[in-house]
Amino acid sequence: MTDATAQPRLENKWDDASAKGMTQPELLLYRSNLLGSDKRITNYGGGNTSCKVMQADPLTGQQVEVLWVKGSGGDVGSIKMGGFATLYMDKLRSLKGLYRGVEYEDEMVAYLPHATFNLNSRAASIDTPLHAYVPRNHVDHMHPDAIIAIAASVNSKALTQEIFGDEIGWLPWKKPGFELGLWLSDFCDKNPAAKGVVLESHGLFTWDDDAKACYALTLEIIQKAMDWFGEKLAGKNAFGGAKHTSLPKLDRQATAARLMPAIRGMVSGQQHMVGHFDDSDAVLEFVNAQDMDRLAALGTSCPDHFLRTKIRPLVVSFDPAQPDVGATLKGLPDAVAAYRNDYKAYYDRCKRPGSPALRDPNAVVYLVPGVGMITFAKDKSTARISGEFYVNAINVMRGADGVGTYQGLPEQEAFDIEYWLLEEAKLQRMPQPKALAGRVALVTGGAGGIGSATAARYLREGACVMLADIDEAALADTVKGLSSEFSADVVRSVVMNVTDENAVSQAYADMAVAFGGIDILVSNAGIASSAPVEETSLAMWNENMAILSTGYFLVSREAFKVMRAQDIGGAVVFVASKNGLAASPNAAAYCTAKASEIHLARCLALEGAEAGIRVNVVNPDAVLRGSKIWSGDWLDQRASTYGRDKDGLEEMYRQRSMLKRSVLPEDIAEAAYFLASDLSSKSTGNIINVDAGNVQAFTR
Repeated sequence: MTDATAQPRLENKWDDASAKGMTQPELLLYRSNLLGSDKRITNYGGGNTSCKVMQADPLTGQQVEVLWVKGSGGDVGSIKMGGFATLYMDKLRSLKGLYRGVEYEDEMVAYLPHATFNLNSRAASIDTPLHAYVPRNHVDHMHPDAIIAIAASVNSKALTQEIFGDEIGWLPWKKPGFELGLWLSDFCDKNPAAKGVVLESHGLFTWDDDAKACYALTLEIIQKAMDWFGEKLAGKNAFGGAKHTSLPKLDRQATAARLMPAIRGMVSGQQHMVGHFDDSDAVLEFVNAQDMDRLAALGTSCPDHFLRTKIRPLVVSFDPAQPDVGATLKGLPDAVAAYRNDYKAYYDRCKRPGSPALRDPNAVVYLVPGVGMITFAKDKSTARISGEFYVNAINVMRGADGVGTYQGLPEQEAFDIEYWLLEEAKLQRMPQPKALAGRVALVTGGAGGIGSATAARYLREGACVMLADIDEAALADTVKGLSSEFSADVVRSVVMNVTDENAVSQAYADMAVAFGGIDILVSNAGIASSAPVEETSLAMWNENMAILSTGYFLVSREAFKVMRAQDIGGAVVFVASKNGLAASPNAAAYCTAKASEIHLARCLALEGAEAGIRVNVVNPDAVLRGSKIWSGDWLDQRASTYGRDKDGLEEMYRQRSMLKRSVLPEDIAEAAYFLASDLSSKSTGNIINVDAGNVQAFTR
């Protein structure tokens, strides 16, 4: 970090007791995880580490020197032993004799697999030559904000000398690859006492022959830069001082909740995008600053930054002193179109023969004065991480511009990184997206058996899910389990009574801020009561109608509002009941409310079709396992109605069905998945009975 506020010093977390007895590769893993545990040292996925060790050749049994280096696409904070590539050092050195010059350096990547040690299938990264040709056993390459702020300054070389003297050298910008590896090798030969080097617009290399000493050195150099910036920036107004004042937090979130679905709809042409909102102090300081527009237009500097954020953000026209979200929404289509046109022009100016085709021209980062930063990406974790990378870029700009003049990468250099054929090859190796990738779902009654099973089914297919339920404790338990299985990034929750109009509206606003909007509504909140009609109280009748009819109306109405704002279609799935089609004794309130649900779905299917919003119904029957409505009075009442005890009720329902099978929550979830997915893209106004067969509930 580069701001002048007091920060904890970097903590040396090396524990000799933990490291005792570790092999050199194990020490490499230990060191890597320690470095990646503090984002002030390196950003997610950024930087790499290596060690050179002597190992027995599996063919000859002789001792050979082997380079262990973080593999392509890994993250040092979470890497495991399988995340490291291993290569013969003698073969890596022999590559120098094959090198035909900088015009051909990309072809050197194809030689790296020929240097693989012990049939390791982990792909080596483009930075492998940089690690191989440093004549030290342990090498760290990190991307700390404090160092990149030096590296991204116009007077980068002079700052490096001022802060570190001869201890740390400096090399001018060069795209990562074989040529830069040779530059680094030459630097080490000419400066044998140097402990590392700052790479212009890139990051930091440090080295030592001991793993612990290398780790300590990396922390020392970064801390030294942080201390220097802390002293230089003390008392200074960052980014030229404030131009705007932030809206109150609730107003910021409310504004983001209106903007994000609209932006999401505009940028989801090629695939559904997921959003992330950040109104942290660092972001607000930047979006409110006098110099924000100038600095944002310069673009980011470090390759890791702009690969995640594109070269520059889109600054949204919004005046927090006179907030008019409606006017901003009206201007957004032109602003988004202008950004696309600028990006296409950038591509046309910089493309080379053989460049990959133009990628998605939409912005990733959206800066809103007085409000914060919005990011959109193909999934939630990528959207969040993209935002984190732009915060890194903000920190870099604060430091570089605070002590000198910040500079982004030259446009052609940025393009050559972004559209690098090697980067394209990495993208092509990525797995195909799952069926619901980028989709956002709201599941009411999310803590129950059907709701939680449906959420899990959607999450397995790549969706983000917000669970809503009135039972706070059960909801917390459900979210904990799903978050543990699928990650906290993709699971959110809200305690919500579906009959409370304001609570429903706020839940959608919360979901818009969390994920950017909604694609799928599963209306599943339930209640059940059983009594002969003459014993059915008005309160019982009203409660059934309020939850099962009015509640379904309220959550659907809000879903339609957001889906129309996005204008990318959507899917609504009602979990109704066999009882909505087939009457049951002693359940007039429940059956009537369920019939109301089904007819509401038909009405909504008519209204939503022109906007691509599909509305369909799943009709379960007798889903006892995991269902909250099958506990307490309803279970007693239905057992009494059919003259059974509780234990015999499930068997009675199974034998009553045509297929003689029990219906489980997972069965309903499968139908809900089908109706939400593109598998049913031509279906609306339909009913799927999942009841093991009940002739009275046949829809035709």
